[in-house]
Amino acid sequence: LSADKGTKSAPSRHQVMILNKCSAPAALVELMAVVGRVDRTKFRNQILNPLIEKGLIDMTIPNKPNSRLQKYHLTKKGMRYLKT
Repeated sequence: LSADKGTKSAPSRHQVMILNKCSAPAALVELMAVVGRVDRTKFRNQILNPLIEKGLIDMTIPNKPNSRLQKYHLTKKGMRYLKT
């Protein structure tokens, strides 16, 4: 298992880096820069969406997922995860 993939139970190293960055709302391009990714689709599918599905991060504009103003932030569950 590579460090990028993560497991069903635990986020990958890159996902943990994203969680740390999301302690303040951050745009998609900022998050991609944290882990050195350039492909938006792969980044969303492999890193961002699993974190959203687990309830660790959330969108600032949930009804407009593709908004250019969209940012991502930690949920309470995400904050608890980072403390452990």
